Amino acid sequence: MTSKSKKSVDFSSTKDPYAQREAEKYENPIPSRELILQLIEQSGKPLRRSDIADAFSLADEEQIEALRRRLRAMERDGQLLFNRAQQYCLVNNKDLIVGRVIGHADGFGFIKPDDGSDDLFLSPREMNPLLHNDRALVRIVGVDKKGRREGAVVEILERNTHQVVGRLYKEDGFTYVVPDNKNMAQTILIQKGGAGKAKQGQIVIAEIVEQPTRLRQPIGRIIEILGDHLAPGMEIEMAIHSYGLPHKWPEELLEEIKPLTDDVPESAKENRVDLRKTPLVTIDGEDARDFDDAVFCQKTPKGWKLLVAIADVSHYVDINTALDKEAQNRSTSVYFPEQVIPMLPEILSNGLCSLNPQVDRLCMVCEMLIDHQGQVIRSRFFEGVMSSRARLTYTEVAKVLVDGDKALTEKYKSLMPHLQQLYALYKVMRISREQRGAMDFDTQETRIIFGPDRKIEKIVPVVRNDAHKLIEEFMITANMAAARYLNNKKIPKLLRVHEGPSADKLLNLKIFLGELGLRLEGGAKPTPLDYMHLIESIKDRPDAHLIQTVLLRSMSQAVYSPELKGHFGLALDAYAHFTSPIRRYPDLLVHRAIRHCLQGKSVESFHYGVPDMIRLGEHCSANERRADDATRDVISWLKCEYMMDKVGEEFPGLISAVTSFGFFVELAEIYVEGLVHISNLGQDYFHFDPTSHQLKGERTHINFRLGDKVKVKVARVDLDEKKIDFELVLKQSSAKKANISKKPRKRRNKK
Repeated sequence: MTSKSKKSVDFSSTKDPYAQREAEKYENPIPSRELILQLIEQSGKPLRRSDIADAFSLADEEQIEALRRRLRAMERDGQLLFNRAQQYCLVNNKDLIVGRVIGHADGFGFIKPDDGSDDLFLSPREMNPLLHNDRALVRIVGVDKKGRREGAVVEILERNTHQVVGRLYKEDGFTYVVPDNKNMAQTILIQKGGAGKAKQGQIVIAEIVEQPTRLRQPIGRIIEILGDHLAPGMEIEMAIHSYGLPHKWPEELLEEIKPLTDDVPESAKENRVDLRKTPLVTIDGEDARDFDDAVFCQKTPKGWKLLVAIADVSHYVDINTALDKEAQNRSTSVYFPEQVIPMLPEILSNGLCSLNPQVDRLCMVCEMLIDHQGQVIRSRFFEGVMSSRARLTYTEVAKVLVDGDKALTEKYKSLMPHLQQLYALYKVMRISREQRGAMDFDTQETRIIFGPDRKIEKIVPVVRNDAHKLIEEFMITANMAAARYLNNKKIPKLLRVHEGPSADKLLNLKIFLGELGLRLEGGAKPTPLDYMHLIESIKDRPDAHLIQTVLLRSMSQAVYSPELKGHFGLALDAYAHFTSPIRRYPDLLVHRAIRHCLQGKSVESFHYGVPDMIRLGEHCSANERRADDATRDVISWLKCEYMMDKVGEEFPGLISAVTSFGFFVELAEIYVEGLVHISNLGQDYFHFDPTSHQLKGERTHINFRLGDKVKVKVARVDLDEKKIDFELVLKQSSAKKANISKKPRKRRNKK
């Protein structure tokens, strides 16, 4: 180490403002990230690890190792840069951007900056040494032809792809794997003797033994053969490995949960509010396996008392246990068709933490008093013990409350007064929801019905009845109460944030609406209520579906963050996820924060600080997107497989998206999407207008616009690419021609 006499800055006596937080987390704490950054900044020059250790008078081997790990984590998170002289320096150049690499099948890519700014374009040359999901430091070098910032790689901070699932090929003496993940454009060259017993065309897992460089593609070896290409269930196996979904329980966790049984220990029920005589019920889908919420409603002189009881997962999952670490690692349960990868082991997800009927269960309860206008006038949280009176389904509840089914009404006779009050409260709250402007887009969800050997028999729409909406409304209200409670306590928490549309998206939306003679009120900052007023005004138009789709696409993506930015879609100032801790890690964090407050502990003693919540929010948001992408991939594969024997058949459909290279069509009553390529649209030159979401024919003046009805023929199905190609048979006469003013013809360029 550098001797102390040579140190330019001595921080050994400097008080760490985050010392208490560090002491809460570690038995032998070291200086916080914030203090390390302050040291390097005040030094005015890059520092070696030994310089930093000396500055803080760290000499113990355990502390030195902890410092090494912390500096490595700060480097990985883009807070520090480790230069070639093996020194740590601040990343403070305004032209340097740290972010995650997003690859593209055509070889180029993007950097998604950690600071939330717009993505940077990476040329194929810059992508050569990178793989999708790597983290890198890039320098802004200019703007590309489309006006996007363009980056050049300065340092690769973290390699995040170590295994690749794909199809094995042997050609011309070379063996290689084509990745299933289409974000990876590079094939994996298999080293000599590294293929093992894998055969041509099989689905395999390749371990990368040498990462790519600017001059060489990645090199790997086969470590597992998953099976043949069309084996039943292979699509899920491929998705699990392609997206790196954790799906095996660590041995340490299995040892940790061995003492758990299906029964709640009597000692755990002590000092809790006893709700076992309260007729709480669960209402879920017919195929639900875990039940994390139960409801009860009672009329009061001023309105209603609503109880939303949620499985008390935080009682069983202690901080920093193997169970907690794996739940955080997974962040969310992943729901594939007829298969789930749970966030928690079955003994918890389907047992102790599932509010099964007629058994005692621990719960965290949100009790709300709601007035006759549907407004929450008071709420409180408490720990309870309950016994669900019945496991009801959405279909049953809708038949009882909406259709008046006599047989079911008799079956649930003892529960009817409470169910009727639930419904009465829902109808009042529904009005309140509409008045504040919460959005309610009429989107279509589908469900895949399988036959023998996991072959799709049909794809059916999921119908949302009033029972679905009732539970959804009560869960939203409890989530809103949780956010308000934690805000009042001023404790670090993870919120569900949904910001309004960006300026660019809003401008494009207004231009699109203007072409239709419509207007979105609210100027530069429209409110959710402005959106809902527009949706209400167009509901009887034949192009209402088109307009609603464009409105939906103008929205930003919801994320997890500790920042109080509100939830635009629900028209709420603050919103948290509280109601699904079995399947979402952010909900578990919210439960922990509520319990900490209920136990009367100080905010300063809470295990998590704001930096932790920022990190966990980014982690959970990324894993949520990963789960969505993996599920979408599986469904795309299954739909392709379903359409393989339908090549040559004709179907009516609706244009669901328009691009510069063609348009996508969703088949009516089949809910399968495919592409009509621009080259199949006849002898004309089509111009893509992204603002109006249409392709315009230059000579014929025929246009193809989002929402138009068409008839197509299935031309080709590619399982490897998960793509379906259609050919246009007929465009419905109900679609309008483009209104193109006569201008001097420009040079023709086929697009």
